[in-house]
Amino acid sequence: MDQARSNCMLLAGMPSSVGRARAYARWVLDTWQLSSMVDTVELLVSELVTNAVKATGVVDEPVDEDRLAGTVSTVYLSLSALADTLLVEVWDVSSTPPLRRVASETDETGRGLLLVQALSKEWGCEVLQTGGKIVWCKCLIGEGA
Repeated sequence: MDQARSNCMLLAGMPSSVGRARAYARWVLDTWQLSSMVDTVELLVSELVTNAVKATGVVDEPVDEDRLAGTVSTVYLSLSALADTLLVEVWDVSSTPPLRRVASETDETGRGLLLVQALSKEWGCEVLQTGGKIVWCKCLIGEGA
């Protein structure tokens, strides 16, 4: 990649936004000619946005989205390509950092951050003094993950 690029999207903090975030990530990576990374980045975006929605948003669907207008917290997704690294950042209004936990074989949830750790070069969380947090991960460009 010859120049740094960045693109962002503001989402409603609700489950239906996870699919929108995946489609957005696919569009951005295709536009940046990084299609080889799409599957991995879509999964990473899905996990991080799902966690943000759970931390701050409406978790029961279906809901009447028109009724929720102006009452749902927002989630911010940013993708940045810098030299050989793709940075995925997800901001939400909760100041509680995500906790990686060990899920049992019968648990239906609890593996998201394990996937993020396995599929990315590195990941972390920054709690912001102004409120909320950013959970981020980095992937090497050219390796597919």
